[in-house]
Amino acid sequence: MAIKMRLARAGAKKKPFYQIVIADVRSRRDGRFIENVGTYDPNQNPAAVKFEETTVLEWLCKGAQPTDTVKQMLKKAGLWEKFTTKSA
Repeated sequence: MAIKMRLARAGAKKKPFYQIVIADVRSRRDGRFIENVGTYDPNQNPAAVKFEETTVLEWLCKGAQPTDTVKQMLKKAGLWEKFTTKSA
């Protein structure tokens, strides 16, 4: 079973809000997920990104693959560097 760390859209029309979730690759974008590990609000200036750091690192160590967008968010937050140094 392949696991992805990706964005799940929520919020009203023209006012998106995203949850950063751990989900099976086969599930829909806004469908079933395993765990919620953070949020992303592009409506704020600058955009607000919040992660549950320990949970994110735990899932990355278990083999969860982040999407390109989530990977960029992890790099900006400094979590990707923590993961790569921890796993090396």
